[in-house]
Amino acid sequence: MSSGHYNWSRQSLDDLQETWRREIEPTLRRNGVDLTTRPTYQDVTDAGYSGIAYALREHHDLTLSEFLATVGYEDAGTDADTDTNTDTATSASYQWDIDNESTITELESYLRTLDRRRQLAETTVRTKQSRLATYTRIYRDLHGEANLIERVADPGAESDEIRRALAVFDELNAKLSTDASKLRYHSDVSQFYEHLERRAKASFNPVESIDKEYNWSREEPDNAALSAEQAREIYAAADSRADELLVLALCAWGLRRNEVASLHVSQLELESDEPHIAFEERKNGPGTVALIYGVPELADRVDDLGANDRDWTGYLFPSPNANRDHITGETVQARFQRLADRADVRVRGDQPTSKMGRRFWYTTYNEAMSDLLENLDVIAADQGSADASVVLQSYLSEAERREYRRDYMRERLAAVFADA
Repeated sequence: MSSGHYNWSRQSLDDLQETWRREIEPTLRRNGVDLTTRPTYQDVTDAGYSGIAYALREHHDLTLSEFLATVGYEDAGTDADTDTNTDTATSASYQWDIDNESTITELESYLRTLDRRRQLAETTVRTKQSRLATYTRIYRDLHGEANLIERVADPGAESDEIRRALAVFDELNAKLSTDASKLRYHSDVSQFYEHLERRAKASFNPVESIDKEYNWSREEPDNAALSAEQAREIYAAADSRADELLVLALCAWGLRRNEVASLHVSQLELESDEPHIAFEERKNGPGTVALIYGVPELADRVDDLGANDRDWTGYLFPSPNANRDHITGETVQARFQRLADRADVRVRGDQPTSKMGRRFWYTTYNEAMSDLLENLDVIAADQGSADASVVLQSYLSEAERREYRRDYMRERLAAVFADA
């Protein structure tokens, strides 16, 4: 399908990202474009999709290069995008296209908080920026002025402001094509209002419960794990140690994609009896991840980087962008999906995501625990117990339980990756 078949101006940023993954990227691949590096504007134009660059510039304040960063293509430090008539959408230069200065000030303050305190990837912040801009522009078109801050500061205005916000989401509900996109818009807008509440600049969150007005589905259509065979095929499709390690980090260690992207040699403890990765901060706080499988591969990667790059900063997945130390979570996602494409792996007919690697880890761990309990049945029977979990909890030390669990998990992981 060529560019002419798309109503580019009607597509949200989420829609454009989905169109890129489902339509444009496969076309580029068929055209012989090397997708291990960022495609150029000419590549996209030659494939018949030049309209996406115009839509990004006019409706989302993004260059094609900036958009490609949101779907996993790192900027190698030079501008391969020949669409040179657009400016970078930084926080300072971003055109919100609304006239209310107090709203713009608070929006930019919020985005700086995301960048500085939460340390979100730049591409993630830009995506949120685009959604918030869309919301405020529709608000302005419907209600005359985007004076969001003034209205949520007045407790007596809550009922009227909920009505105004609902009118905006009626527009978004009609404009956006998927429930997932609608829910992401709701989440980003609601988080902005929560930010204002925490700073005592809002008395209420007018969109807090608006999602309940619609029948948007919260179930993830891809809420499935890779099978053992699919994980094996993706791993076998890797033709470099970096890609092999990326698959192991997702599937054999169960890391989140942002944790993979920022993995640093200082986090590794490979010489102890219980090799592990240490995290000062994870989603649920500090912790460690046991390296049950893949230590030799990890050690080889460290040796390669240390021997071949005199300026190596210690990140296991360094970025080709001179302004960034390591790749982003979006790049991890894109590389994983390219390997899945190469292996012709689909889950429920769709391209698998990096999150499915983490789900594979959990599924495999549960299966390993089932194997362990089945093998403890004999001991349980000798003890006169009908429940093998009693043996696990009451007759084995914590060290023994941990070793048993890891042995069974290691055996299952080896069956998937050892001969792939």
